[in-house]
Amino acid sequence: MKRTRAQESRAAIERLYITMRHLFNRGSYKPMGISGEGLVNALMVLSPEIYGSVTDPEKIELDGLLYVMERLPRGIEECRYVRLISREGYETSHLQAIVPAKRKRNCYRLDDQIMYVEMTRGRSDIYDILTHLTFLYIESRKILRNSTDPKGKISPNWTMLEEFVRKEQIGEEFDKECASAYLSHLIGRTFEETVKAVDKFAKSSNSNSLFSIIYHMGKLALDESTQSLDREISFSATLRERIGHHVYGELWADRIKETLLNLNLIRRPIHIISANLHSVLNTIYAHQVLNSKTYEEIEEIAMDISVKAKNNQGKKIREYAEKHGFIDLPDESGTNIGAQIIDTAWLEKSTLLPGIELPDEKDKRPVFVVMDYAFGEQAYECFDELLKPYSKDGKKYPLNVISTSIMGKAGILHGGKGDLMVPNAHVFEGTADNYPFRNELKKADFEGYGLGVYEGSMITVLGTSLQNRDILTYFMESSWKAVGLEMEGAHYQKAIQSASKIRGSIRSNVKVLYAYYASDNPLETGSTLASGALGMEGVRPTYLITYKILEKLFK
Repeated sequence: MKRTRAQESRAAIERLYITMRHLFNRGSYKPMGISGEGLVNALMVLSPEIYGSVTDPEKIELDGLLYVMERLPRGIEECRYVRLISREGYETSHLQAIVPAKRKRNCYRLDDQIMYVEMTRGRSDIYDILTHLTFLYIESRKILRNSTDPKGKISPNWTMLEEFVRKEQIGEEFDKECASAYLSHLIGRTFEETVKAVDKFAKSSNSNSLFSIIYHMGKLALDESTQSLDREISFSATLRERIGHHVYGELWADRIKETLLNLNLIRRPIHIISANLHSVLNTIYAHQVLNSKTYEEIEEIAMDISVKAKNNQGKKIREYAEKHGFIDLPDESGTNIGAQIIDTAWLEKSTLLPGIELPDEKDKRPVFVVMDYAFGEQAYECFDELLKPYSKDGKKYPLNVISTSIMGKAGILHGGKGDLMVPNAHVFEGTADNYPFRNELKKADFEGYGLGVYEGSMITVLGTSLQNRDILTYFMESSWKAVGLEMEGAHYQKAIQSASKIRGSIRSNVKVLYAYYASDNPLETGSTLASGALGMEGVRPTYLITYKILEKLFK
C-alpha cells in the first residue's frame, strides 16, 4: 500500500526526533557525518514550509535563513563547533553574553571557532535549535556546490565574495551592487532577489550581513570538504543530566509563590494568565488611570503606546501601576519567562473594567499572576511547578487558583494573520494524547470586531519549524477539524488536568480560558513565520483576547 505524503512527512518527523534524542544522549555528533546525515535526509523529506526552497539543489532559502539567523546567536555561522550547555556559571564570567533578538537565551563565543549556547527551556528548545542548525548545514552544502566546478576548482564568484567580505571586516568601502551580482550566482538567486535580501539582513539587529553569512557558511563547508576540518555539535554533561527534571521551572515557580506568600496573597483568589507582559497591565490600569470606558478606547491607547516608544500614556500607566498593586518579577531562573503580580486590592476605582465591579472587601479581591509566553514543553514544566503547593519550613501552602487563562500565538489553517482561534480540544501531534476541555471563551465572544474567528481543535506540534503542507492539510480536512497549530496548548492542559483532576493541588472546577491569535498561515505562500512579525496588526487581537478574558472571568 502506497503511503500518502502526509504519512511520509509524519514518519520523517518521528525519525528526526528519534535521531535527535539519540545524538543528544550520545553527547556529540558531526552534522555532515553519518550521524548528521540522518537529520539532513529526514528534513529534506519533510521539506517544512518555513524553510521554503530547502530541497532545491541550487537556490538558497533567503527568508528561512533570516528567520533562523534572528533566533541563533550572531556569528554562529563562523563557528566550527557549537556546544549546547545548561546554565553552568558563564553568566558570572567575563564573557559577554550574546542574546538572539527573537529567542532569548544566553550564548557565549569562546573564540573564533566555538560558540556555547545555553539551553534552559527543555527538549523543545533543543530540538528547535538542532532543526535550525541542520537547515544551515544543508544550505552550506549548496553554497559549496555553487562555489566550485565539478572538478572542485574555486569559482571567481567565490574569490570576489571573499574580497568583499575582507573589505567589510576592515571597514573599507565596497560596491554593494557589484558584490550582490557576484553573490547572486553563489546563492542561485536573481540579482533583484539578492539585493532585496541584502537589504533585509542589513536591517536585522541580530545577524551579520548576508555577504558575511554566506561566505562563512560556505567557508566551513569548503574547509570540511578539502581539509577534513569537520564541524561538530556537542551537548554538555550537565545539560544531559538536567534535562526533563524541571530544574529551571521549579526555581521560576518558587520565586512567584514565595512573593505571593510574603505579601500574604497566596490564599486570595488567584487568576493565572499566560500572555505577553503588556496587555493585562495596560488593560487593567488604563481603565484606572486614563478612565478608559470601552474596549475601543483601550485599543486606541495600546495602539498609541505601540507606535510611540516613549509614550507619555504608557509611562503614566506604568508609574501608576507600580504604586497600585503591580509587582514586576523579571526572570532570574534561566527560563526566560518574566512574570507579574497584580493585586487588585490596591486599585482606586471600584471597577476592574467598565461595568465589572470588584468586591468591597479587599481580602476577596482577585490577584493576577501573569507569565510571559513559554516555549513548547517548557509550558508543562513551568505550569506544573506553579500549580503545586508552595513548601516552606515544613509547611505547605496551596494556591487558591480560580482560573487559568492562555493567550497564545498560533499558526492558523483557515484564515489569515491577526485572526482568532478558540479551541475546544488540544491534539498532541505524534502521540495518543488528546485533551478535550470546556473553554469558558466562545466564538461568539469575539464576533463583531472585524476579525475572523474559528472554533475547533488545535494541534500542539513538536516544532513549528517542522510543519509541512501535507500534514497540516490532513489535520484541517480530516475529522480532527483542526483550526490551527501551536506548541504549548497540550502541555498546559497536561499540567492543569493533572493538578486539578489527579493531584488535587488546585480545585477540580478550575476555570479554563484559551484563545489564540494568528501569527502566520503556514498553508499560505508568503504568510509563514519566515515572512515576518505581525507588527501593529497584532495589537487588536492581543488586546481583544485580554479584554475578553477579564470580562469573561468577572462579568
